[in-house]
Amino acid sequence: MKIKSKVLVIAGSDSSGGAGVQADIKTITALGSYAMTAITAVTSQNTIGINSIIPIPTNVISKQIEFTSKDIKPDAIKIGMLHSESVIKTVLKSLNKINVKKIILDPVMVAKGGQRLVDKKSIKTLKKILLKKVTLITPNIPEAEVLSGMTIKTIEDMIYAAKKINILGVKSVLIKGGHLETKKIHDVFLYNNKIKIFNSKKIVTKNTHGTGCTLSSAITTFYSCGKTLKKSCELGINYVNHAIMTGPNYGKGHGPINHINNIEIKKRK
Repeated sequence: MKIKSKVLVIAGSDSSGGAGVQADIKTITALGSYAMTAITAVTSQNTIGINSIIPIPTNVISKQIEFTSKDIKPDAIKIGMLHSESVIKTVLKSLNKINVKKIILDPVMVAKGGQRLVDKKSIKTLKKILLKKVTLITPNIPEAEVLSGMTIKTIEDMIYAAKKINILGVKSVLIKGGHLETKKIHDVFLYNNKIKIFNSKKIVTKNTHGTGCTLSSAITTFYSCGKTLKKSCELGINYVNHAIMTGPNYGKGHGPINHINNIEIKKRK
């Protein structure tokens, strides 16, 4: 298989391999592209929860982004965990230097186990200065509530929240509907002042660790290869759904999904 594109990931690591940079690399590689990384934090975690978060110094983060991109320029960038105001400002400064147009932001705010990963000051900075630089933001409903300042209980609420987030300066918004009490999953995509709702079957499982990281990386990969943003979202959602359906059922808590669900390895008999 020939490598289709180059993707830079700016995010935290997950020692259990289900989310963060590890999930991003697996996703980008499985979809046929080349992954590079700038790690913002090192976490010690498993499927039950997070034990510790060690921040990477901001000067090291900027060096990772700029030095890597100077040699191998990415076709697109995926941004995940930005845990402090100083990290957000550092990342934005580096993004302005490397000048990549296609940027997808997954605003990681709360871990699957419920731990809050960013403070209010960081969220305010993200809304004020980073969103204007981003092509697409992919919040889940709790994250969309924080960004929009409203409660989301229905699909109509999701659409209104997407419009409120769009006003902050981001070009497009994809709000993931997995937290709604609905029979199907409804993901709301706002682009060019248009609304598209992606409908998927709801898969009943506790093994959904890293779905947000995986989706944003999948969208970034398809987008980096020249697909439209709308098509990239559609293909990314389909990829994640298959990854959930074929999950390996590892761990005692929220287990990982199957990032190589699209790759068939035949065993020799």
